[in-house]
Formats: sequence, C-alpha cells, structure tokens
Amino acid sequence: MTTSDPTSSTADELGAPQASAAPAPKQRRKRDSLNREVILEAAEAIASRDGLEKLTFQSLGAELQAHPTSMYRHFKDKDELVRALLDSLRDRSYLGSLVHTDDWREDLRIAGRVVHDHYLRYQQFAQQMAARTTRLPREFANMEFLLQALLAAGFSPDDALRYQRVFGNYVRALSSIEAASHALPAEMQAEDELAWRMQFERLDPEDFPALTAAGRPFLGIGDTQTFDTGLEVLIKGLEALAAESREAAANRTTADPPQ
Repeated sequence: MTTSDPTSSTADELGAPQASAAPAPKQRRKRDSLNREVILEAAEAIASRDGLEKLTFQSLGAELQAHPTSMYRHFKDKDELVRALLDSLRDRSYLGSLVHTDDWREDLRIAGRVVHDHYLRYQQFAQQMAARTTRLPREFANMEFLLQALLAAGFSPDDALRYQRVFGNYVRALSSIEAASHALPAEMQAEDELAWRMQFERLDPEDFPALTAAGRPFLGIGDTQTFDTGLEVLIKGLEALAAESREAAANRTTADPPQ
C-alpha cells in the first residue's frame, strides 16, 4: 500500500519554489521589414524622447526589436544617420513651402520664416541643424531657392553666393538661439525673464545712460520680434546692395564701346 508524503501538500501551501515555464524568446523583426524610412522614424522618436546623444544603433535595435548590426545595412554610421534624419525633417517642413513669387524680397521672407518655424518646431535638433551640413538634396534645394531669389534681385553669381551664405547664417543662427531658449524648462525661462527685468530697473543712469534712457528692457532672447526685425533689416540692406549692383552693371554696359 502506497502512502502519500504528508510534507508534499504542506510545502506547496507554504509557497515552495515550483518549476516555471521558460520565458518566451523575444520576437525579432524580420530582416526585410527594415528600411531607411522605418529607421529614421524610430531615430526621431528616440531623439525626441531621450535626446540626440542617446540615439545609437543599440537604442535603435531596442526600439525596432532588431539586431543593432542590421542598421549598418542602411547607414554606415551614426553621423550618416543623423544627417539623413535632419534632411528628412527639413523635407517635412519645407516641402511645398518654398515657392517663388514675383518679388525676390518676398521670396527671402518666405525662406527665412519657413526655416525659423522649422527650428522652433524641432528645438532638440537646433544645434545640429545650425552647425552641420547634411550635403543631401533638401539642403541643396534650399540653397537653390535663395540663390535664384538673389539672382533675380540683380546680383552677380559671385555676390549672390556670398549673400546667400550671409542670409542663411543669420537665419540659422538666430533661429537656433531662439530654439535653445524655448527648449529650457518653462520655470527657468520665467525666472530668467524676471531676473533680467529686475536687474535692468536697478541700472545706474551714470554708468548706463543709453540703456536707462530707453526706459524699458530690451526684447528677450527668445522673443520672435527680434528675428522678424532682423530679417527686414537684412532684406533692406540687400535691396540697397542690389540697386548698387544693377547701377554698376549698367555703367559698365554704357562704358563698353560697341563691337
């Protein structure tokens, strides 16, 4: 006659360790389901959520449930990935927006504001966008748009190239400053603004006669009025230079004897 072990049920009731099923293996994404667009979408999600410094092929692998080395089939390194990401974001912001009008000044305004809005939309990428060249189609398309506007103003190709760089650098520089300011925590922004105004009111007129005569603090670093004002100042300056360029070209034509 077989007797049951009295300790068996007691051990079960006391929670003795029981054999458990092995965890199901992690599902890997199919190799052919990865492409550049899927990777760029995941890269944007990681960079927006965790910061650009956290964007690695390892983090992409985790995000996409794929082996990190599979990213190398589409991008040779992180630098190529980041440049492609920046270009795709520009494409999203600029596509269909940069359309020539019959006024080169308005074309410059459109280009400046589109880029400015783009930087404020993607604040976390502003530093990279301002300092890096992607060397990809969207960047060249933007340059082409500006260059055509400046050529329409009457500049020579050499001058148009020079002023295109001046205009582009102004727009990117101020837009990135504003983006960095807006990216700060709201509480820090408010504290900085309050401290700035309070300190301004304490200025000694003998030491700062021009500042105190102004009667109120200057615009804040992140105030968009600064960008709009600077854009108009720059366009007015280019307008004057374009008039000089056209006059010089006309004088050369008049001075040249007929052949």
